[in-house]
Amino acid sequence: MNGAPAPDRNAALPRSGRCGKLAAAPCLPDRRVRNRLHLLPLSMCIALALPAFSARASEDWSLCPLEDAVPAFDDAPAPGGLDGARIDQPTDISGDALNASETDNTVFQGNVALRRGDQFLGTDRLSYRSDDGTYVADGSVRYQDSGMRIVAERAHGDQDADTHTIEDLRYQLIEQRGNGGAERIDIQGDSGSLVGSTYSTCPPSQRSWELQAKRIDFDTEKGTGVARNAVVRVGRVPILYVPWLMFPIDDQRRTGLLYPAVKLSGRNGFDWRQPIYLNLAPNYDATLTPRWMSKRGVQLGGEFRWLYAGGSGELSGDWMPKDRLAENEPYRYLEDPFGNPIPGATLPVDNRGQFQFHGQHSLGGGWRAQANLGWVSDTHYLEDFSNTLYGLSTWQIVSTAGIYGIGQRWDAGLMADHAQLADYTLSEANLTYDRLPRAFLNWSQPIGTWFEAGINAEAVRFRHKVQNEGSRIDLKPYVSMPLEGSSWYVTPKLAWRYTAYDLDDTLAAANDGDATPSRSLPIASLDAGMFFDRKVSFGKDTYTQTLEPRLYYLNVPYRDQNGLPRFDTNPMTFSWGQLFRDNRYTGPDRQIDANQLTTALTTRFINDANGRERLSASLGQIQYFDDSRVVVPGETAVEQGKSAWVADVGISPTKRWSINMAYQWDPKYRRQDLASIRTRYLIGDKGVVNLGYRYRRDLTEQADFSFLYPINQTWSVVGRYYYAIDDRKLLESIAGVQWESCCIAVRLIARRYVRERNGDLDDSLRVEFELKGLGSAGQKTETILSRAILGYDRDDLYLVPPSSVEDDDFDNSLDQIP
Repeated sequence: MNGAPAPDRNAALPRSGRCGKLAAAPCLPDRRVRNRLHLLPLSMCIALALPAFSARASEDWSLCPLEDAVPAFDDAPAPGGLDGARIDQPTDISGDALNASETDNTVFQGNVALRRGDQFLGTDRLSYRSDDGTYVADGSVRYQDSGMRIVAERAHGDQDADTHTIEDLRYQLIEQRGNGGAERIDIQGDSGSLVGSTYSTCPPSQRSWELQAKRIDFDTEKGTGVARNAVVRVGRVPILYVPWLMFPIDDQRRTGLLYPAVKLSGRNGFDWRQPIYLNLAPNYDATLTPRWMSKRGVQLGGEFRWLYAGGSGELSGDWMPKDRLAENEPYRYLEDPFGNPIPGATLPVDNRGQFQFHGQHSLGGGWRAQANLGWVSDTHYLEDFSNTLYGLSTWQIVSTAGIYGIGQRWDAGLMADHAQLADYTLSEANLTYDRLPRAFLNWSQPIGTWFEAGINAEAVRFRHKVQNEGSRIDLKPYVSMPLEGSSWYVTPKLAWRYTAYDLDDTLAAANDGDATPSRSLPIASLDAGMFFDRKVSFGKDTYTQTLEPRLYYLNVPYRDQNGLPRFDTNPMTFSWGQLFRDNRYTGPDRQIDANQLTTALTTRFINDANGRERLSASLGQIQYFDDSRVVVPGETAVEQGKSAWVADVGISPTKRWSINMAYQWDPKYRRQDLASIRTRYLIGDKGVVNLGYRYRRDLTEQADFSFLYPINQTWSVVGRYYYAIDDRKLLESIAGVQWESCCIAVRLIARRYVRERNGDLDDSLRVEFELKGLGSAGQKTETILSRAILGYDRDDLYLVPPSSVEDDDFDNSLDQIP
């Protein structure tokens, strides 16, 4: 093989006794021979021309029959993993008979087999002329390696000239789906051509689609291939013709065009994006994405990525020199949601864009530098360039940068953040404070056998465009005594919280001239719980039932905090987790006073056979022994008595059913504060039905119904109805039908959704036609469906909306970058 030493052409071939059918003929049964035969290049000949069309691992092939275009060879070894070491492997040649003539013509006949590493070549007859290096393989030529199997009628070539021809062949990929054939393959050195080639991911009995090319030229040294006169056929109908297409034939990145994205919408008109990939170096690259929208104009997008031993980064952005959308709908930019003119409002026409940066660098010793930056040109940008509900939910863009460290018992950081307004219905006063800078430290350490000491510390400088400014330091040292046994635990904890401020003159004047107010108070708590379990049986199943009572006592004395500013502190939503916190506020500007006791009980039923939790139920309540006098404006004071009951229940009666419920009942006012239920039922291997309802007093009441229902193996319907009951407003509705076979999928989706912050609805109709393993045409639907229907892909059953602005929130996301 390539790289192995050539045999002495004048040396006599060894002979042996009987060998197979031709007992009197010289033969080489299972004898190792090292030579220069290039008879095992066939995987390179075909597979190198197919990566541009290869099947994705994420495709669903469950509908495909177990059928190969080229069945496995009985006499070939199982495909192995020696692909990278072939050149160093010896070649074994065996056959029923061998003829060596005086003209240096060597003929192997009958069950000829060549083996090298993971490669196998079998044929009926193999002749080789050592004087000129030519060879001919006739009859049932079979080839196999770890990537593919091939059958052909004939192969011949010139070893000295390194030219080879394989005729009338069929192939089957092994590591991925794909099969086809070719009339002929011509190879010369590192380049060659496939003549009359075909490719498909469909099984031979269900040839739903096929790619046909009259000629594919490849160059393994450059790693490129060129397809000429390529046609994609569905059945016998041609649906796509490409006269010339260059593509990579290995896994190296190369400069070139990525597949374009074409859309049609009422807002943008005809929408064409053409990504251009730039392979600048092995560790950094770039993508430029010019985009043309017939109703709006031209946009240029770009992304630059880099990777090195100490970190990585990504810089992306879009720029539109002139956008005609504002001119088409000027009222959206000059009036508020109630139709009143906005003073000083202008049309965002020129130089619209967005920018994002993500980067991190390791500093060693558990420290890293990290930055996440974002920017938009105007407050309408997210609405104008987003086609999801989640883009509208982002009302500010927060940029952060800092140095962070973490160790076994500590974490710390020095960082800064800045907020930009991204919602035209709000004003700058609604923005959160910038923290320029913020330093924090969390540390804990065992002291002897019984105690643990630690501190939570933070120092921040708050800045704001229109609000008063100041600095704050917050220190919270503590000592605890964690005691525990096999079925119990008790943790008394004593902390001291000190918070001090340095305020600007305006804020100090509003605080009776005090520019340096402070607060200091102790916080004492006791957390205790027990674990009980017993065996119970329901039918044939045995369960372990647990009973987990828990007590949490909190005592904090009252301190008057009306003179303290409120930079980043707001009341938290009352929930199960808040039963065991020492503060009901998100930040340190307010610390509650408390004399309260939480009592809670949790029980679980765990299947002993598989460990599956069939039932989990929790119930808890806070007993307030005194009124809580610390409140913020707009908040109702907490009076002596009992809080609302908090109940959380999770039930899985079967593998297909799951029910999760949360409920809060206030006994003092005899009213429900929260009611939430989410049920999910799995249908077969693919279907799912979700039903959700959520009510929170004085805030929201919504209902959500979604489903993916498989009618049969190939047809399914999808839908969603998401409705705000309190506002009597539709948030999103989806209705669609999907047809899927082994290698073709078609999706038709109709969608109505809230497009603008004022509640206006938009309608869209999406059609996607997918040839599995080749690509899809039309607007992508899977991203929308997986977000709208929890469990759509059955691999992600707990999807949540993104918490920040991400690429896929924009129509112009660069999702085709390799």
